[in-house]
Amino acid sequence: MSEPLRCRAPAVPVQQIDDDKVRVTRWDFEPGAETGFHRHGWLYIVVPMTDGTLLIEFPDGTTMTSELKAGESYHRIAGAEHNVVNAGSTFLSFVETEVKAFPG
Repeated sequence: MSEPLRCRAPAVPVQQIDDDKVRVTRWDFEPGAETGFHRHGWLYIVVPMTDGTLLIEFPDGTTMTSELKAGESYHRIAGAEHNVVNAGSTFLSFVETEVKAFPG
């Protein structure tokens, strides 16, 4: 999928771990910043570091908002495709862990 022209500042990813089992990234968002459209290849877990409001944009043009609470985790399955935007007026940060392989 080609990404549309951005008109928002980019969120800042800080890679913490990337090995054969997991990828852990801290995402830092100034107000209005976005990740850009992307598709998750693995199941992922998000741990918000701050409270905040996300605007989630989907490829079909629909949107939804999600309220984050610091320390209240959530997860999504592989294949999720979206753009994530800090819809609030303050800095927002979360840690995302993508599970590449399950121990077995």
